[in-house]
Amino acid sequence: MINQELIGKSVLIVEDDAKIRELLKIYLLQEGYEVLEAADGLEGKRMIEDYDPCIVLLDLMLPKLNGEELCYWIREEFKSLMPIIMITAKVSEKSKLEGFALGADDYIVKPFSPAEVMSRIAAVLRRTASRCGKLSFTGFLLKPLKGQAFINGQELKLTSFEFKLLHILMRHPNQILTRTQLLDHIYATQEKEVNDRTIDVHIRHLRHKIREQTDYSYILTVRGMGYKFVSS
Repeated sequence: MINQELIGKSVLIVEDDAKIRELLKIYLLQEGYEVLEAADGLEGKRMIEDYDPCIVLLDLMLPKLNGEELCYWIREEFKSLMPIIMITAKVSEKSKLEGFALGADDYIVKPFSPAEVMSRIAAVLRRTASRCGKLSFTGFLLKPLKGQAFINGQELKLTSFEFKLLHILMRHPNQILTRTQLLDHIYATQEKEVNDRTIDVHIRHLRHKIREQTDYSYILTVRGMGYKFVSS
């Protein structure tokens, strides 16, 4: 059974060549990854909808739904930031540029070294670690790859700023985060200048939206220090 709460470790291989899937699977399992497999684009789409994996290894020349179409669907229709590494026999510079334009995070040409693929996966996951996996505490569920937050099964309608604040607070439960630390996180993920008072305003709005679903705000103010998310 797939562990859907595994953070940063679930890899979906979308590849119609069974031998290549098996080779990648062997190396991935050795590295401790959870492995999902799909032999065509439509199956890959279903696996993404069902399991929301942390990273996708995507062949381009696939039956039923090709890799370019699947990549476009992930980014534009599924609205996911999940990392995508294209692994393909298409070697032209034009194909690579088109792959990156569609939203690929990396592009590997066949034939490949499995060790290099593992290294590329690790590098991509290091860059995208904050987007991977799901967080769940006391009725909350966050899906960073889709920017969605739920409480008691009901989706919270958050702005991008509010989601980023809730995300970093939930990643450090019961730990005081200063306004400077929260600002550093926002600066790292959003090109927009903000200040301490902006953080306070967004925290107020976030608490209000949480209280619409529950009697408790979960985000406590620690006077003179900052804020913390109370998970229990």
